[in-house]
Amino acid sequence: MTNYRKINNLVGWVVFFIATMAYVLTLEPTASFWDAGEFIASSYKLLVPHPPGAPFYLLVGRLFSMFASEPAQVAWWVNLLSALCSSFTVLFLFWTITILARRLMVKEGAEPTRGNLILIMGSGAVGALAYTFSDSAWFSAVEAEVYAMSSFFTAIVFWAMLRWEAKVGEAYSDKWLILIAYLVGLSIGAHLLNLVTIPALAFIYYFRLYKPTFWGGVIAFAISAVIVIAILWGIIPGLPTMAGGFEVFFVNTFGLPFGSGLIVFVILLVGLVVFGLRYSIRHSNRVLNTALLSFVFVVIGYSSYMMIPIRSSYDPTIDENDPDDILSFVAYLKREQYGDRPLLYGPQYNAQPIAQEEGAPRYIRGEDRYLPTNPKIEPIYDSKDKTLLPRIYSDQPQHIEAYKKWVDLREGQAPTFGQNLSFLMRYQLGFMYWRYFLWNFVGRESDVQNAGVLWFPTDDPNAPARVLESEARNYFFLLPLLIGILGLIYQVRKAERDAFVIGLLFFFTGIAIALYLNQPPVEPRERDYTFAGSFYAFSIWIGLGVMGLADLLGRFLKEKHARAVTATVIGLAVPTVMAAEGWDDHDRSDRYHSVDSAKNLLDSVAPNAILFTNGDNDTFPLWYAQEVEGYRTDVRVAVLSYLNTDWYIEQMKRPSYESEPWPLTLEMENYRQGTNDYLPYVERAQVAAGIDLDQYIGLVKQNHPALQVEYGQGTTLLTMPTKIFSLNVDTERVRKMGFVADEKEDEIVSRMQWTINKSLLEKKHLVMLDLLATNDWVRPVYFSTTVNSADFMGLSEYFQLEGLAYRVVPVKSTDTEDVGFVNKEVMYENMMKEFEFRNFDDPDIFYDENYYRFSANARDKFARLAEAYLEDGNIARAKEVVEYAFKVLPGSTVPYDYYTPQFIPLYDALGEQEKAEQLLNEMAQDSQKALDYYFAKGALFDTEIQTNMVVLQQLIGAAESLGMQDRAAQLQQQFMQYLQRMRR
Repeated sequence: MTNYRKINNLVGWVVFFIATMAYVLTLEPTASFWDAGEFIASSYKLLVPHPPGAPFYLLVGRLFSMFASEPAQVAWWVNLLSALCSSFTVLFLFWTITILARRLMVKEGAEPTRGNLILIMGSGAVGALAYTFSDSAWFSAVEAEVYAMSSFFTAIVFWAMLRWEAKVGEAYSDKWLILIAYLVGLSIGAHLLNLVTIPALAFIYYFRLYKPTFWGGVIAFAISAVIVIAILWGIIPGLPTMAGGFEVFFVNTFGLPFGSGLIVFVILLVGLVVFGLRYSIRHSNRVLNTALLSFVFVVIGYSSYMMIPIRSSYDPTIDENDPDDILSFVAYLKREQYGDRPLLYGPQYNAQPIAQEEGAPRYIRGEDRYLPTNPKIEPIYDSKDKTLLPRIYSDQPQHIEAYKKWVDLREGQAPTFGQNLSFLMRYQLGFMYWRYFLWNFVGRESDVQNAGVLWFPTDDPNAPARVLESEARNYFFLLPLLIGILGLIYQVRKAERDAFVIGLLFFFTGIAIALYLNQPPVEPRERDYTFAGSFYAFSIWIGLGVMGLADLLGRFLKEKHARAVTATVIGLAVPTVMAAEGWDDHDRSDRYHSVDSAKNLLDSVAPNAILFTNGDNDTFPLWYAQEVEGYRTDVRVAVLSYLNTDWYIEQMKRPSYESEPWPLTLEMENYRQGTNDYLPYVERAQVAAGIDLDQYIGLVKQNHPALQVEYGQGTTLLTMPTKIFSLNVDTERVRKMGFVADEKEDEIVSRMQWTINKSLLEKKHLVMLDLLATNDWVRPVYFSTTVNSADFMGLSEYFQLEGLAYRVVPVKSTDTEDVGFVNKEVMYENMMKEFEFRNFDDPDIFYDENYYRFSANARDKFARLAEAYLEDGNIARAKEVVEYAFKVLPGSTVPYDYYTPQFIPLYDALGEQEKAEQLLNEMAQDSQKALDYYFAKGALFDTEIQTNMVVLQQLIGAAESLGMQDRAAQLQQQFMQYLQRMRR
């Protein structure tokens, strides 16, 4: 037994070392796109990220960040946390497989033979390494996200339950259950996915202590469901909600100081637990004692969440939702800002509310008591508009169009229950789960959004280079899938109960999550990382497949030792193939542009600027650059979607590093949540020709009756009385400040006037208008060029382009085709001298489409700058800009994109007709290939089809500008053919 234990530990640590080396060698050196920048910054300074937060992850990330010798290394060290969490997941997966494999080969209490030992170790190594190099696990292992830590908790909790199972009957065996409870509590501070392992754990407990029956199994499942619900709803938001109720009652009713209700609640809770423990000890009630201790340790683990309100109370620079008191903390935990999705029963997408009711009262902290604020309004729907398992529920226009692609939805008709089931099976399970499953264990076509499964390694000659040459085009020869199925069959035959438990783990960490998420039909990114726990469970079967393979080889090889070695060697081919295929697209060791793009954007703006940004990839890398590397902390980054909240506006009114508070006229009562959330357009004849912006903001501040309109019973809203606004400008002062391009100084207007192209103002628009009215040009105001034009509020004709950002200036642009005018000298200094494009010219580095979106934006701005110099007659500068653009973003490593056709007439104007024609022909060929390929694939690739159609249309104009009329006519004919296919 001792010898087996040593070998099991040794081989496990060898597998751990292999996984760690693979992850460290492919680790991203800086912050990647999406949430990584936010998590690294929040770990480094213990800030408050988006709900529901990940405090335990942040605390451990903070420890890792302290090993960095300089701020630029912080990202690597926090990324390393994910790498080590993933390799420890692999280690515990190995030990889990060897426990299960030993049961299949060796009777309890007996020592394994040499052949059996090889098979057991081989099974563990093959399964663990297969998971190591699976697509989703590897992706999460090399960036700062919570999913690697979540997978670690899944692995260690499942392993600990198997250890408990082996120790039942021994003294203190229940300590394993207490450990599991503590780990579950800690996992809440990383991600809630770990909770879905509880049903599998419950059946391990049931099978070990009871004689299995059908109804016994039903009861065991019901108890596990109760435990999950008790933690998910009872402990996580439930305890803070109860504490909040006590707090409001004691403060508002008895006039006690803030915090008194919390103290009473904690005393009562501790008293009840102590009473229960004493009772269980006196009456020797082991089950009650274990349950109460488990509850206590879940709460102890969960206590990492205390970091959120504690840090929020210090008003840090990233403080999402500002959860600094118990009431706002509850809203943070419940993710109230994201809204709800129906799960088991609810309305469908075209349901119309027949009434509405007020939800539970909501309170905010006042000076000496909690003040009631607008309660949440809940719509009420007729029962005929509801259905079981509502899957077709979103009324967003883009979602409705997407629903029609998946099911035969007819205009004006409510979806049937069958259509809901069809959408569930085809999209939510088939497309958003099984497709990801097959990516990991069969192959992946490419990194293009919605890419399919690569079943066979045949290369479609009609496929575009973006697909055929993608490093993410991986094929595993079906080996992981086949050996996993073999392992499942083998375990079902040899140990049916164990197979059932692994099956439960596989189901609840995969299919059940898909059911719970109820995903809409349009996602901004692939979501495979959500299901890593399910792929972990299948990797157990891949490991056990080695034993199934040895069983099959028994027909040809009678000697057990030779059979074990042969099966292990063949099995190791699976992770070897997965590693070889996946290395190039998972290697992020030299990728820097996520942070370079952030610094480029920050360098596009003047000192002390206010910069409006769009979403996660526009913003989180900026947060990383400022918070971690201290880069351009004078710039105040403002996320437009957050400006619809009062807490974020309050943050803008506080200083941040070198950035001064925002100058705003409106006060807290004007933008408190529930007040001025939106202002509908209701035309007033008195100001139909326009209204002065200062006057309008003053009327809003006064809550003036002239702007009020009745909305429902007893409710009034302020309105937008006209769409035409004006702002007076001190022209002499603006000229002295010198931020307008030299050639435009004579065009500075004394009065800006613009038309807002919206039917209502959201709170963010109101605050932006307030900023313009109050700022008086003291602070530069910019919009990122990636901001949705709908949020420009009609100001785009007063934009000045200075890099990757538009500056608002009192000069009206006459260009109707492009947004704003180009400040050439400022933009030249920024783009040609300040901007970084590290390693974009390296063909050995894989960039996914997130990176290509930013490179495309940069190409567009290079083209705008070159065009501006051409219009000015400066051919030398224009040529320099074009050459530099294709030097740092060459077509050989950065595929031609939506904006590249602009360079064709530029080349022609620079006297380089041969390059112009070459670029035209290359792009025409690529677009035609892409259109043929994506039309054959179907409506899932609408974005790629529409993009390539626009590119083809641009190429027609480019061919005409080159005087290539025959080529233009040919492209026009092809365009019309594709247009007909689109209409069909």
